[in-house]
Amino acid sequence: MSVGTPSDGGHPRRWLILAIMSLSLIVVMLNNVTLNVALAELSKDLGADNAQLQWILDAYALVFGGSLLMMGALGDRFGRRSTLHVGLVIIGSFSAWIALTNNVSTNDVIAARAMMGLGAACVMPATLSVVVTSFPKAERPRAIGIWAAAAGVGAPIGLFVGGWAVQYVDWQAVFLVNVPIAVLCLGLSMALVPESRDELRTPLDPVGGLLSLAGLGVMLYTIIEAPIHGWTSSWTLMGAACAVALLLLFGWWERQREHPMLPMSFFREPGFVTGLLAVTLAYYVMFTFMFTQMLHFQLVRGDEALASAVRVLPLPLALMPAAANSDRLVARYGRSKVVGSGLLLITFGMLLFGTVVEIGTNYWIIATVFLVLGLGMGLTMAPSTGLVMESVPDDKAGVGSATNDSSREIGGALGIAVGGSLLNEYYQRAFKMPAGLDAGMLSDDPTTSFPAAVRMGSELLAQGQSVGAELIEAANEAFVAGMTTSATASSIISFLAAVIVFRFMPGHEPPFGKEDE
Repeated sequence: MSVGTPSDGGHPRRWLILAIMSLSLIVVMLNNVTLNVALAELSKDLGADNAQLQWILDAYALVFGGSLLMMGALGDRFGRRSTLHVGLVIIGSFSAWIALTNNVSTNDVIAARAMMGLGAACVMPATLSVVVTSFPKAERPRAIGIWAAAAGVGAPIGLFVGGWAVQYVDWQAVFLVNVPIAVLCLGLSMALVPESRDELRTPLDPVGGLLSLAGLGVMLYTIIEAPIHGWTSSWTLMGAACAVALLLLFGWWERQREHPMLPMSFFREPGFVTGLLAVTLAYYVMFTFMFTQMLHFQLVRGDEALASAVRVLPLPLALMPAAANSDRLVARYGRSKVVGSGLLLITFGMLLFGTVVEIGTNYWIIATVFLVLGLGMGLTMAPSTGLVMESVPDDKAGVGSATNDSSREIGGALGIAVGGSLLNEYYQRAFKMPAGLDAGMLSDDPTTSFPAAVRMGSELLAQGQSVGAELIEAANEAFVAGMTTSATASSIISFLAAVIVFRFMPGHEPPFGKEDE
């Protein structure tokens, strides 16, 4: 049992604790996406090339996803609130360094992003495990639903904040936003959040921690780099083989341990496995969709960064109430029906987007798709996260939370990598070079990059070459073809996930959820 959590009705300040944990979580989710809208400014101010820009984004995701399990285990052992504090200090300090320092280099930004990823790995599992151990079991579904809502809206809010900062201040302001939020969360948690840890003082498993770090890190790195090297290239296949070997070695090691970091018995629970699967695939759809939509709104429809982020807001506005109230639907209809229905809504939204959206489609049609997706994601994420956490005992709350969070990161990385690859593949297939355009007039091949094609078209127009408009139009049409194909592929994936959930996800609490606190 956690310190400061009365056995009869949870901690007396549990709803305030939930608010603090949700705000701390939003800091993590903001950092996942805010820089996506600042890449053009970063490239201009720092002289960063495409590879460096990619590492500015990926350094955070790679360290974050790779170290989640280890940080969750350390939180269980030494204190979840303490781990949260360490993470907030790391995020706040390195954000302040980049935001307030003149003449920072590209390598400085990459290093800071990597350290912020480590801080995020401390924060994210701590927030959910503190919530779980502060609430009685009867109230946990509602609390986890609110936590999941915060996790789901963090990324769209991050796009909004990043767009505002870039448009009205500069790219360094994207980092500065983190500092006051981190300081506020640190002060509130010090004053109001009780410490909690594994009261059994289970011995640490350093070998298991290192194996999980290596396995998850190699997996995420391979996924991130696969679109560059090719999905069937020897580099990608070797990386995938190394990741699988390391994770199998991790599983073997954990089975031999008397006190494993992540008991393999969890994976025999249908609720644990199907919950992770649903979370992974929901985040796959969410991240690939937001990735394509920021390009769609800014380059095809010509919106500014902030206006593009505002257009995505119907998604979180639908997601928040759906996630926060999903516990009532679960209590009435059962978990598998609610999560499966959520995945079917995602399927319908992506299929609708893939079939009706064209260049110039009325925004309100797109906003309707966003609303449907938000509802589906809210109904999927919250009950699935609750099921994962109910499948693990309280003394492993940090590791259970970290496993859930790792599935989010893997899903998001796969969404951007696979969705982006599909988009590029079908963009290249659909691109038709304008008849009056000579290759010698171009600085690069427009079929390899949609943003590059738009840039070259704008350069031609600036030189008085009307064929530049034809190039932009051809690039837009090819991009929309790739974007809608990627959406249709996502609808197939979410439909298959719905079938699995309806068939295998339990509609009742798993064994650990039935225990009295």
